[in-house]
Amino acid sequence: MTSPRLSAGNRHFHEEMAELKQRLVDMSSLAERLVDQSIKSLLEHDRDVAEEVIVSDKRINTLEVEVEQRAIRLLALQQPLARDLRFLVGAIKVSSDIERVGDHAVNIAESAVRLVDYGGRLTPAPEIEDMARRSRLMLSQAIDAFIRADGALGREVCKADDAVDALHDSVFRSLLTHMMESARNITPSLELLLVSRNLERVADLATNIGEDAVYLAEGKQIKHHFED
Repeated sequence: MTSPRLSAGNRHFHEEMAELKQRLVDMSSLAERLVDQSIKSLLEHDRDVAEEVIVSDKRINTLEVEVEQRAIRLLALQQPLARDLRFLVGAIKVSSDIERVGDHAVNIAESAVRLVDYGGRLTPAPEIEDMARRSRLMLSQAIDAFIRADGALGREVCKADDAVDALHDSVFRSLLTHMMESARNITPSLELLLVSRNLERVADLATNIGEDAVYLAEGKQIKHHFED
């Protein structure tokens, strides 16, 4: 029969795991919101929104430290096995990936500020808004897949990355045309290309989390050799 002390310990472990999962969800939700706001600041030439994104990134940094500390404490004190062990190790990596998403949102916001200062009104390619929508969805699905250990959803996230890459290539070709048309378009075009590159990286980071979800669920490492 399980001792009361062991049962209490198990309850504490599961409560701590639930708190850790919630922190990851909080981080992801905030990162998604910052990506959304950074694109809004770009499309609406809104410096105030852009500066809000830059300031809010500190909250993601704080959450990353908290997730790492919680995971390390559970690893050290509980010595988990199997899937719980994979989850805790993965949580540290996932929190780092989400923190980097926040950094990319800040990069986009900084580009938005520079474009406001530049004063040019080169209209962003519609593909940029589509990239933002797709990358945010990928991030949302990736963290859901990791939290629920859903390998099938993790694989779907990995597959979705190809569409974002294709949109980035389309943005590059479109902006190259604008730069060739007029020297005045070079500076804003380079900023928009930087925005597109940052969105592509957000999708790449979501893909990383999707791969971690597959490993958590199936014990299979699919990085670098994704199976069709």
